Amino acid sequence: MALPDNGAAWPPPSWAPHFDTMRIDDAWYSGDRKRLGRVYTNHPRPAERRRLWGRRSFEHRLDRRDHRLHVPLAGDIAATSAALLFSDMPTIAVEDTPTQERLDQLLDEGRAQQVFLGAAEQAAALSGVFLRVTWDRDLVPRPLLTVMQPDGAVPEWRFGLLRAVNFWRELEGSTTSTVWRHFERHEPGRIVHALYEGTADNVGRRVPLTEHPDTADLVDSLDADGDTITTGIQQLTAAYVPNVLPNRLHRGSPIGRSDYAAPIYDLFDSLDETWTSWMRDIRLARARLIVPDGYMRNEGAGRGASFDDDREVWHSLRMPPNEGAGITLNQFDIRVEEHRSTTEAITREAAQSAGYSPQSFGLDGDGAPVTATEVDARDARSMVTRRKKAGYWRHAVADMCHVLLLLDAKLFGSRITPDRPRVEFGDGVAESAEQTATTLDLLNRAGAVSTATKVKILNPTWDDTAVQAEVRAILAETGAAAPDPVGDFPLAA
Repeated sequence: MALPDNGAAWPPPSWAPHFDTMRIDDAWYSGDRKRLGRVYTNHPRPAERRRLWGRRSFEHRLDRRDHRLHVPLAGDIAATSAALLFSDMPTIAVEDTPTQERLDQLLDEGRAQQVFLGAAEQAAALSGVFLRVTWDRDLVPRPLLTVMQPDGAVPEWRFGLLRAVNFWRELEGSTTSTVWRHFERHEPGRIVHALYEGTADNVGRRVPLTEHPDTADLVDSLDADGDTITTGIQQLTAAYVPNVLPNRLHRGSPIGRSDYAAPIYDLFDSLDETWTSWMRDIRLARARLIVPDGYMRNEGAGRGASFDDDREVWHSLRMPPNEGAGITLNQFDIRVEEHRSTTEAITREAAQSAGYSPQSFGLDGDGAPVTATEVDARDARSMVTRRKKAGYWRHAVADMCHVLLLLDAKLFGSRITPDRPRVEFGDGVAESAEQTATTLDLLNRAGAVSTATKVKILNPTWDDTAVQAEVRAILAETGAAAPDPVGDFPLAA
């Protein structure tokens, strides 16, 4: 579809199921109790309304505290996914040296690693994410790499490839009766902006951009036809990164699937139930004294009675002699081990269903130091998921970095030769200095490594000049440098 027709239903009926699923994923990812309550209390299926966060009994008692607890495991899963991918910045390289230097500058000034970390976390939760390249000359003199949310986008595909996308957002000033929506359509070679005035479920009518203050400033940057910005390049200025494919609910769709789409909503709900039950045990286990009525001091009409548990001397009371002191201590047991075991079992199952090793969430570890090989073995499932996701990210990152360079040369006059970079993700496991030294020592004893290779392994970021200088210094200090065949031998006259 192009821009929406006047009076069209919104969101488009074909995309409503995707947005409904994303709404549930977003509620769990946010960790917001109120958002979870809105999603499940108003869910059309009765079974979903019976979940912990769909029960209304807590909401209509203003005099009663809501004791339900939420464990943010969904957010932890998304954060773990992002950390596995982008805790170390991938290598993004081109052949031309000046172009590489400019690309490094653009990525550094644009805080690309932070952008990728945030995008990867949201992609894990919401099934995917869009990367977009844009610019604002009043802000910075360079193109910008930004992130667009999947529940605010309607993409168009051809043979599984993104050919255009409509990004949309609701603007300030919208009410229950009037909703302002800004559309930003990305096509090869151009970007189209449009403003609509409609309702919650209808896009309404298209109006001039000057009708709303949030879009009025765009008019100055548009081409002569009034709604288009020509980019000057043929590449699309947006890319889609699926979290994982295929989408099990919508087979054949290029839309990715969330890490929560196993589905593991039942496990999230059960984990919250378990923690709520655990805390209830703690509340019920608080020590309480059961005392006879005679031990109570009357506070007067309408003011009830009280018991002073610090009082040391009591007057005689009318009570049978075989009743003892008459004060009973009541304290229930806390089922700690039962709740802990249940919590760990649910967390382990949720992590594995999402594609990660329990070790990535602090489970199944005894705290003893381990080697990189042992870490890789324990986190094998997480590493497989990381490599799978890196394959999706590699193409989108390369495409958007290419667009960054193209727009930098076209719009900002950079004297570079734009090229599509190579993107390589590391292995995701970093050895300690001790482990690296042990590896080098074993290789050296086997006679299977040169001094230059050892220096390069120890200092992977050094260039060849620095490596050779260090090799010469090592050989000179150890006396292993090759002697000068001429030396101080006097030359014949």
